[in-house]
Amino acid sequence: MTARILAVANQKGGVGKTTTSVNLAGGLASAGKRVLLIDLDPQGNATMGSGIDKRGLQSSVYQVLLGLTTVQAVRQKSESGGYDLVPANRELAGAEVEMVGLDNRETRLKSALAAIAADYDFILLDCPPALNLLTLNGLVAADAVMIPMQCEYYALEGLSDLVETIRKVRKHLNPRLEIEGLLRTMYDPRNSLAQQVSEQLQQHFGDKLYATIIPRNVRLAEAPSYGAPAVNLDKACKGSQAYIALTDELLLRSAAALA
Repeated sequence: MTARILAVANQKGGVGKTTTSVNLAGGLASAGKRVLLIDLDPQGNATMGSGIDKRGLQSSVYQVLLGLTTVQAVRQKSESGGYDLVPANRELAGAEVEMVGLDNRETRLKSALAAIAADYDFILLDCPPALNLLTLNGLVAADAVMIPMQCEYYALEGLSDLVETIRKVRKHLNPRLEIEGLLRTMYDPRNSLAQQVSEQLQQHFGDKLYATIIPRNVRLAEAPSYGAPAVNLDKACKGSQAYIALTDELLLRSAAALA
């Protein structure tokens, strides 16, 4: 039984990709699942949010993508999250340029994960806010894509670009890739535009839209400064409760897919 690999992706920044990746990893680990989180963003926010200092890394996902080391050698335990992490720092920004001249540049992450896929139930890929070679490696390695998005006008504009990219990756590089689901994040029910966009998403995507909605929540924003997922730091806050519900929803979907 190999891991289900989920890319958490959206080329728009500030939509809650890293918050979702870290809290979903924490939620799945709390549910007794073996989880690996891979930070594919040179900003290294998932690394810091998991309680691992990106400034002191000896090696990272950068060396893995260049074929200089293995996932086994780089992964670390997030004590605050209860999951394993392949960390990243700003070194990763250079990988983009260096990988251009390498063979199989789109499949390097997929190849690296093949050796450890049996060690985990879920592997989560926190992709950067761009449709670049790092995100492409994530989409080629993944079974499915989770798309966090805010309910605002520009989010809908960017969504069509992402869906088109997923379609191209499925056609040319990864025929098994599917959209796992769209996740509404930073939701404020008092905002009438948010309600309208939410309704449009429901019409367009139907059951691909998660029933769980992630609210705007101070504790979710504070948690990274403590180097821990909010679901472990403060289980009672509204944001944590929402991510715990998302974890349950994901597990139900995964069980149904296997049935």
